[in-house]
Amino acid sequence: MVWLAVLAAIAGAFFLAFGTQHQSSAVRASAGGLSVNGLGLVRLFKTPRWVFGLVLLGIGLGLNVFALASAPLTVVQPIGAIALVITTVVNAREHDIKMNRPTILAIIACVAGSIGFVLLAIQVTAEGHEISKQQEMITLLLLAVVVAFFGGVVLFMPHRVNAFFYIVGAGVLFGFVAVLVRTISVSLLNPNGLFLANVSWYAVAGVLVAGLLGSYFVQNAYSKGPPDLVVAGLTVIDPMVGIGIGIGIFGELDPNVQPAVALGMVGAGCVAIVGVILLSRHHPDVLERKAESKRRMKISEGN
Repeated sequence: MVWLAVLAAIAGAFFLAFGTQHQSSAVRASAGGLSVNGLGLVRLFKTPRWVFGLVLLGIGLGLNVFALASAPLTVVQPIGAIALVITTVVNAREHDIKMNRPTILAIIACVAGSIGFVLLAIQVTAEGHEISKQQEMITLLLLAVVVAFFGGVVLFMPHRVNAFFYIVGAGVLFGFVAVLVRTISVSLLNPNGLFLANVSWYAVAGVLVAGLLGSYFVQNAYSKGPPDLVVAGLTVIDPMVGIGIGIGIFGELDPNVQPAVALGMVGAGCVAIVGVILLSRHHPDVLERKAESKRRMKISEGN
């Protein structure tokens, strides 16, 4: 069953990558770098390319839900890093962008760091761990704080929000979504025969709120930055949030963790974070946007 879950997660990564690319192109063509508001979202539903991307993302989501229900979070989540590589290549070919060396190194750091972190975490995760209702409630309360923070910033300081903020917010929110989907899926598969009666309605509500707000953040990130940067942030931040909750709240780690392994996890996490920051600064599309912005400022000053 674990290998079937791995295959499902790999297939889901492909659907995620191509769905991301299709939606990104549609959003940037429609919004032109502006924020996506309510009317903008309605207009996107009339765009065939965006709708097709939504279908691909839906299929990928379904495959990931199956994977999360069939294998531990730490096994499934890092596989999404495959989507980063696919999206980068597809985006570069579509827009005829030549990837520079810093971009390639940043991508390698993102993927290597996130996968290294998760692989080390798998080695020290306790087997047969069950999630209690109290731990689930703590997770939901923490999610409420996260939603209040990111939602409040967007609501009260919309002009100060950039692509990086949207990407971080989406990664954190989808990290919570993955954790809650895992808990809901395990509850449904509980052998006590109660099925839906095992599922907490507030966990479902948490998935809906975090998923909708995270999706809104992703759409705005598409309009302000390259899609591979969006996927880079999600493939690094998303699994780290999930594993962080597993370690800090669910207590999934083996009590006899070696210091070297713990330091290795911290180091791998830092490498992945540095990769995201480098990608946000040195991606050719980002550099092109900065150059275009400077040209517009010079023209404006000249007039």
